[in-house]
Amino acid sequence: MELVVDFANNFLILLDAMAIYILFGLLVAGILKQLVPNDFVLKHLGKGSISSVLKATLFGIPLPVCSCSVIPLAQSLRKEGASKGAVQSFLISTPITGVDSILATFSFFGLIFTIFRVISSVIIAIIVGLVQNFVEKEKPLDVKTSEVIESCCTESSCSSSSASQNSNNKFSFKNAFSYAYVTLFKDMVKPLFIGLLLGALFTTFMPKDYASMLFENQILTYFVILIFAMPLYVCATASLPIAAAFILQGMSGGAAFIFLTAGPATSAITMSVVYKTLGKTSLIVYVSTIAILSFVFAFIYDFLFGNVNIINFANDIEHSSLFSQIASFIMLALMSYYLIKPRLYRKSKEDNIKENDKKSSILKNNNQKTNLNKMIFSKENKFKV
Repeated sequence: MELVVDFANNFLILLDAMAIYILFGLLVAGILKQLVPNDFVLKHLGKGSISSVLKATLFGIPLPVCSCSVIPLAQSLRKEGASKGAVQSFLISTPITGVDSILATFSFFGLIFTIFRVISSVIIAIIVGLVQNFVEKEKPLDVKTSEVIESCCTESSCSSSSASQNSNNKFSFKNAFSYAYVTLFKDMVKPLFIGLLLGALFTTFMPKDYASMLFENQILTYFVILIFAMPLYVCATASLPIAAAFILQGMSGGAAFIFLTAGPATSAITMSVVYKTLGKTSLIVYVSTIAILSFVFAFIYDFLFGNVNIINFANDIEHSSLFSQIASFIMLALMSYYLIKPRLYRKSKEDNIKENDKKSSILKNNNQKTNLNKMIFSKENKFKV
């Protein structure tokens, strides 16, 4: 029973640490969505080997899309003629440099780690794109239109995939709120909830002795975290509570950086998209370059800031502010709503189908009875004649 209470307490601590920053970041993202045209990147993306990579990386910064909805937008770039390197750079930089991701990173790890993560992620995105364009030099005619691969979000929520829509709409706070707390939040609610659960599980049940033994060897920790993070689908924001839990157990900030970089950028879904859209060689370049650069920047961070305590939140829910508690309640309510609503809708739909089948069966039986009565009546009339 004590472990259950500790688990619930750790879950609320992690939720409290990020809730107010997530809600504010989503609001800013919703406003940016109204200000930045849908075809902003498509219009300004250059075709040059270097310029396309730089523009794809930098233009991805103001776009309010998560790790999930960036996938169809990246595919749109490819269909419009963007180089493979530009698409890869866009896939890496856009989710990590989103406003919600930056603010959530600050909520857990403070200013130094946040700045380091953003700058290093932009550098990694640029280098990956340049290496890709160097390894596979493309001609404009070589760019083929590829099928849009189904991403992890629904068609209704991935509004970023409709990059060709009319972008001359007037600013609307209603649409900004809708995009922030319906579209974006719906995209991230499942991985975010799973991230909070895993973070609370690791913090509560991982033995301290085992954790300290695992994280004692720095290089070994880098490899273990990389292998653990690569196939795991965690978006740039939802991976933060898991990383925070690891750091509370004694993991270094550099290893956390590897998890926060490799997790969102090399998830199974993203690697599948890179393989099907860009090819096998591009996937090898993409994964290997991210892995190597993650190691390099992790080592740099631990060398420069290894002694800095980066945990930026209280370990006791009682010390949280009133605003944080209100934000936590709102965020928990939103998560509950978007997690439960699909199940209720599915159950309602199944009940309607059963009811319709029942009505159809009744009508069929009534029709059969009617036909039978007609046959009997017809035979009786013939017999009388």
